[in-house]
Amino acid sequence: MDQPAADSQSHSLIVQAYYDNLDIVRDYIGRIAEDCGMSLKDTYAVQLAVDEACTNVIEHAYGGECDKSIELYCEVTPEALIIRLHDHGEPFNPLDVPQPNFEAPIEERDNGGLGLYLMRQLMDEIHFSFVPGEAISDNTLTMIKKRKA
Repeated sequence: MDQPAADSQSHSLIVQAYYDNLDIVRDYIGRIAEDCGMSLKDTYAVQLAVDEACTNVIEHAYGGECDKSIELYCEVTPEALIIRLHDHGEPFNPLDVPQPNFEAPIEERDNGGLGLYLMRQLMDEIHFSFVPGEAISDNTLTMIKKRKA
């Protein structure tokens, strides 16, 4: 992970990939967002985006609940809250996920891609990277929420 800037604060949390741990993640992210002065609306947006990202790790990277870890690294800078989620599961390429078709009738819509769409709507920036391994990858999702002046 990159070194934080001198005028930033860093926080980290590692949880096992169980849905019950999402409460811990939401509380952790909520406290950091509130402590750095984000509005209730922005705090909730960050919590929801991180919750969705962690759910995707459990479901897609790990194929379900397991003892593998989800690592969260948060950096609070004067400009933004930067959240990095790191896992060791299946690689993820966001370009493989089609944009949701909101024009199609509900019964014809594909369920996939809504979480990614939601994260993009809630955060100011999101970036994916992965380093492929033999059986698993090191995946990193970086999400940025700008701090209001």
